[in-house]
Amino acid sequence: MTALFALATSLMWGLADFGGGLLTRRTPALTVVVVSQSIAVVVLGAIVLGTGAWSETGPQLWFAVAAGLVGPVAMLAFYKALALGPMGVVSPLGSVGVAVPVGVGLVLGERPGVLQFAGILVAVAGVVLAGGPQFKGAPVQRQAVFLTLLAAFGFGAVMALIAEASTTLTGLFLALFVQRVTNVVAGGAALYVSAKRGGRVLPLPEDGGWRLIRSSLPALAFVGLADVAANGTYALAAQEGPVTVAAVLASLYPVVTALAARGVLSERLRGVQAAGAGLALVGTVLLAAG
Repeated sequence: MTALFALATSLMWGLADFGGGLLTRRTPALTVVVVSQSIAVVVLGAIVLGTGAWSETGPQLWFAVAAGLVGPVAMLAFYKALALGPMGVVSPLGSVGVAVPVGVGLVLGERPGVLQFAGILVAVAGVVLAGGPQFKGAPVQRQAVFLTLLAAFGFGAVMALIAEASTTLTGLFLALFVQRVTNVVAGGAALYVSAKRGGRVLPLPEDGGWRLIRSSLPALAFVGLADVAANGTYALAAQEGPVTVAAVLASLYPVVTALAARGVLSERLRGVQAAGAGLALVGTVLLAAG
């Protein structure tokens, strides 16, 4: 079940990143984060009340709070990096955050078998290549690299933290709710400060302003809920089996993002990207077989 949950995580994260990247083309990244996560809070709040998960309190929820503080920073950095581009820098570097949960698993005593270790190496190489890596030292690209590495570390930290935030299914609902409430509070505060300093919080008038936000609500809801679901399935994957395996399989999301761009935007995959997708698939098979 670990492989199944982790692959579901990569699918939902990949689609959420693709949707978020499209939305930030006309809407400020911080607004996308706050609105999408606010929708997730409403849905999760209803689930917590309906399942009685509100009673699953405990010190482990501080991990959810920490994940909620780190998450908006990582998402904002990632969306800004996507806006700066090029995608060939942002996408492959975004996957290096897998080193955080894998490192945690190794520290906790997990030791992958030979097949699993080979699968980790092959899958990570595939993810990097699937982004179509291209490094040309322009200043904007160096800024994109910095933002992407910041986002990658943040995503990896969230994966490690949310895996420790609950031990039961109802506890997971509460942990995800606490994480998202923290996301909205932290992101909302940053949005307020940005607005007070004259920063743009709405799409440009020629792009539709408030009307664009309203018309984008279904897409924003998808991004927020897909991200929540991905966190949930990753937590289940980490509970079911080795974190080192769950983390690597969950980090295949850049492959999903690249394939979504191919299918929806008709972006052609470069040869290196197609090879990377193939390697990622081979690595997945090795991890599952191990």
